[in-house]
Amino acid sequence: MKPVIICGGIGTKMWPLSCWKMPKQFLPLINGKSLFQLNWEALRLKFKPNEIYLQTNKEQAVIANNQISEIIDENIFIEPEMKNQGPATGFAAAMLYRQFPDEPFMLVQADVLRQPTEKFLEMIDQFDNLIRQKGKIVTGGMKPKEAVMGVDYLKINKTTRQMEEWLGRGEKEQIESYLTTGDVLIHTNHYAWTPRLMLDLFKRRKPAWYQPLVNIINGGNIAVEYAKMPSGPIEEITREELLNGYIIELPFDWVDFGTWESVADYLVRNGLWQKDSNILEIEGQNNFIKTPSGKKVALIGLNDLVVIDNGEALLITTKNNSGKVSEAAAYFNST
Repeated sequence: MKPVIICGGIGTKMWPLSCWKMPKQFLPLINGKSLFQLNWEALRLKFKPNEIYLQTNKEQAVIANNQISEIIDENIFIEPEMKNQGPATGFAAAMLYRQFPDEPFMLVQADVLRQPTEKFLEMIDQFDNLIRQKGKIVTGGMKPKEAVMGVDYLKINKTTRQMEEWLGRGEKEQIESYLTTGDVLIHTNHYAWTPRLMLDLFKRRKPAWYQPLVNIINGGNIAVEYAKMPSGPIEEITREELLNGYIIELPFDWVDFGTWESVADYLVRNGLWQKDSNILEIEGQNNFIKTPSGKKVALIGLNDLVVIDNGEALLITTKNNSGKVSEAAAYFNST
């Protein structure tokens, strides 16, 4: 198995700290370490540096190298431009195909935590064995406690572990009807397959992606060929192909740092959050405040707020509205 860490996104829901120059996966959120560093350390318990790959862009490759000195330069796949996960994943497959056309590889998102680590590493072995035995695409899912919108769901056959139905983000009534039966999972990605298998699926489902990737494999100019691929999510292929694939329920906790609310919840719940002595709360509670060191802040009669100040921009929102922060990021990034 070849793990490929995916870390090319920006994480606009965690503006203003997360930005193009320092996306959320590289922010020192947990005990002074970034999510990227923690994921690298987890994989290093099983893999050597030359066995771990990185899919990112030129700017973030620099950040990654600054945070992890043992990254192998030849193992970094630099996307020439942002094209969404479909072309990006295909690019990783094309680069791996040159050396390991039939070796399974797994996409590892850099902006989440998987705990305990040993269970994640055991799942990697499970994926590897399943792909080698069945020759099919595999992905992971998490049992939901309630119908949370904004994510995809997979209805599975619990006996065969195969997907029976892909449920999109807006199909709330149908999702709720499956919750009681226990045969629906939140899709957490963790896509795994071989480069040859993936390119075969691209050939069948997305020829506009397939041919430029073949040209890259055959020595074509990466920037020229990559530009030919239309932007799009990998789900344009997987939502159909997973009907013939396998779904593994995660044997570990999957912590998604998608918003400031989720960051605050994790840090407080795990005793990792300590309020700065320069922050004063009067008749208020459950506020999450990050400001430049030494800056004095007072909140009076306010509860459940997120206050983020990076010295150049200030965010103030209620925790339950932190999912809308990307709208503010989009506005200020366009001005």
